[in-house]
Amino acid sequence: MDPLGARSQFVDIQTLPTWQQQLGEDGEETSKLDQSDSLQSFPSPFPFRPDINRKIILFTGDVALLNCTSIVNTSNELLNDKNPVSDSIHQYAGPELREELLRFKGCRTGEAKLTKGFNLAARFIIHTVGPKYKAKYRTAAESSLYSCYRNIMQLAVEKSMSSVGICVVSTTKRGYPLEDATHMAFRTVRRFLENHGNSLEAVVFAVSETEELVYKKLLPLYFPRSEEEEKASLPLIPADIGNSEGEPVVPERQIRIAEKPGTLEDDSEEESLESDLGQVGTHAFARMEGDVDKQRKQILQGQMSEAAIQKQHQRNYNRWLCRARAEDLSDIAALKALYQTGVDMCGRTVMVVVGRNIPVTLIDIEKALLYFVHVMDHITVKEYVMVYFHTLTGEHNHLDPHFLKNLYDIVDIKFKKNLKAFYFVHPTFRSKVSTWFFTTFSVSGIKDRVRYLDNLQQLFTCIKPEQIDIPPFVLEYDARINGPHNPSQSSGL
Repeated sequence: MDPLGARSQFVDIQTLPTWQQQLGEDGEETSKLDQSDSLQSFPSPFPFRPDINRKIILFTGDVALLNCTSIVNTSNELLNDKNPVSDSIHQYAGPELREELLRFKGCRTGEAKLTKGFNLAARFIIHTVGPKYKAKYRTAAESSLYSCYRNIMQLAVEKSMSSVGICVVSTTKRGYPLEDATHMAFRTVRRFLENHGNSLEAVVFAVSETEELVYKKLLPLYFPRSEEEEKASLPLIPADIGNSEGEPVVPERQIRIAEKPGTLEDDSEEESLESDLGQVGTHAFARMEGDVDKQRKQILQGQMSEAAIQKQHQRNYNRWLCRARAEDLSDIAALKALYQTGVDMCGRTVMVVVGRNIPVTLIDIEKALLYFVHVMDHITVKEYVMVYFHTLTGEHNHLDPHFLKNLYDIVDIKFKKNLKAFYFVHPTFRSKVSTWFFTTFSVSGIKDRVRYLDNLQQLFTCIKPEQIDIPPFVLEYDARINGPHNPSQSSGL
């Protein structure tokens, strides 16, 4: 308690300018970043929302001094980490805080636990544990960091808190790259405020002077303060922005395990007893497959039936799929050469391939094949389309026809059956000729699904602009070559 008449060392957040109010201070820098009119027709996934911006405050200073309803403490699994943020919170809160933390017997990575604020101005402290970052396990680290911020916000809403002060969760000791961690923090908070944040009045990001530079750089991407800032920031938004809650999309989490092994999905909810009994003994284990080596020999001699060949092919594909799920493919994922976006005008899932992001001479081609199988397996159970951006690809980006033929031979039948269109954007004459030869002589059945599109305007007659994440360099190239996009011309097929 401060002596009577003494100035309080705690900070009243009501006196701090909101992010929206700071527009005047940064306005000149924003105008310099403004892009050409060619980008105006592409909607941002994080549009200008003044109602949300008024809740955001960027504070350079000690989070322990904020008089929010709650503040965040970043710690380790034992809740006894020694870092500047945690040390300051314990210093101001007093010894009672450490005693209360002993009752928890630790906290798992990604979780959040609540204690009183004791001698702090804040009534509560939300304790969370950020992940230890290793490039090899990047996907797991992203998911854990998302959970930290999501659980912080969830606790704040559940306890009817009006304000929360959030420090940088991932400490230097944990090794999480600051810029990557900031992207995760902003997109998670933004999505939460959009979907569940009506009761929250203020979210204060408390940072050090070093962290402030990164936060000020990235805040306009997720919390643009004007339509001009929204347009200027659009090309800088990462291609991977997670799902509707900001959560990282991990392919293996989307794989649906069948209730009855060996059964096919049916549209009807009720299945008769006869249908259930009919499946008995039809799955792989119950079939008691014969000598695999003998079957392979028969394939080579052309003596196996079509059904047996398909069965052998399915086993081969399953082996590739098992390898793909077990192997670390984070280095291939980091290329962002293959990703899922929205749906086309027929409601089919859209998968994007970015040719320029495939450094063929530098990557492990077999791992690339495994990654393709890993990502696409759950997508291809239903109808889907693929969009391939050939924009500005060089010789080092062109996949070898033998690799493509090998990929085509390995993938499951559902890949081929459910692919309804392959949009080839910005093709060159050479690429058209190569594709024609490949689809005519190497593979069969997909030639009639390939559509060459010289500009994005043609693509938007099939897929609405807001349903596809297009790399900024593709947008810039198309605007330069074909002129600005007119949304009124892409209203239907």
